[in-house]
Formats: sequence, C-alpha cells, structure tokens
Amino acid sequence: MAGSSRASRAEGTRAHDPERTKADIVAVATEEFAENGLSGARVDAIAERTRTSKRMIYYYFGSKEGLYLAVLERAYAEIRAIEAELDLEHSDPVEGLRRLIGQTFDSDEAHAAFIRLVTIENIHKAKHLTGMESIRRINRRVIALIEDLLTRGRAQGRFRNDVDAVDIHMMISALCFFRVANRHTFGAIFDVDLFAPDRRERHRELIADAVVRALAPG
Repeated sequence: MAGSSRASRAEGTRAHDPERTKADIVAVATEEFAENGLSGARVDAIAERTRTSKRMIYYYFGSKEGLYLAVLERAYAEIRAIEAELDLEHSDPVEGLRRLIGQTFDSDEAHAAFIRLVTIENIHKAKHLTGMESIRRINRRVIALIEDLLTRGRAQGRFRNDVDAVDIHMMISALCFFRVANRHTFGAIFDVDLFAPDRRERHRELIADAVVRALAPG
C-alpha cells in the first residue's frame, strides 16, 4: 500500500508538469526501444523507470507504437538541431561541407541510440515513420543546408552539377553511420577498434576528403 501510495503521489505531481513528464518518458523510452527494439521494449519498464504508470503513458502517447513514433521524432529532431547550429550559410562552401561532415561523424558517434533506432526502423521497412510529416519536415532542414552549400560551391566552379543534395546526404550518412552501426562486427572480423583515437581522426578526415573530392568538377 505504501509503495502504491507513493506512486500515486508521484503521478499526481507529474500531472502538473505534463511537458516535463512527456520529455522524461520519451528520454527513457529512447533507451528502451534502442536496446530492445519495438517488439521487445516493455512499457512497464519505462513506467517504472520514470515513476509514472502505463495509464499515464498511454494517456500521453495513445499506445506503445505512439510512444515509439515520439521517440523517433525526438531522435531526428535532436540531430537536425545540432546541424542547424553550425551557421553554414555564412561559411565557405567547401569548408562548410567539411564542417557538416565532421558534425555528422561526431553526432553519430555520440548518439548510438539514434543509430540503433534507425536500424530498427529499417528492419520494419520504415512502416512506422512513413507518412509522418513531422519527420519529413525535420529532415528537410539538412537537405536545405546541403543545397545551399552546393549552389554556392557551383557558382564558384568548385562543385559538379550532376548530383543533388539528397545524393550528398546519402554519402555522408552512409560513411558516418557505418562505423557506428557496424563497430562491433567490423571490429571483431578485422581486429580493429573503429573508435580508437588515431583511427577515428583518420576516418573523420578520410570521409570529408572522399565527399569533397567526389564533388570536384570533371
């Protein structure tokens, strides 16, 4: 009874600050879904760790899938917000592109949960985020950033004309994503640590060089 009473009081307190409560739930759910996937994640575990209840979670998010969608939206939004702070609009286009690549490299490494969530959603063939206009809108930001760099770089004769911003975003994402998503299998097979400081810095430069050189005219 005492435990139940404390839980009820905690839930009542949280009801007065719903935005903070929702943010706490999404933060913990991010770890739960990233660790166990959509099917393996337990709403009971999320409720326990946030000192709320399943009832409150379903009240805010409608269902387990609704919570999962909120997690995906927040994960993408955090990555795109970091990129928006780079102020690339006022940078040299080549240097700006290198900065974006470096930030993507760093962000992917620092947000391993994001990498796992994207991998999980790909396993589901993107059926949960398909049609989510909010995620489409969030991700249009990075395409706009790259498009601006390409436009200015082409005007200076430094970038080729036959690729678009989505092509470049795919290249950057693929190279940066791989080393985090495949860190353990790649490391076990080739007996290397992709996160070792010297190898890390070398790969950071290699990826930037590869993308910039791929964009060179002719």
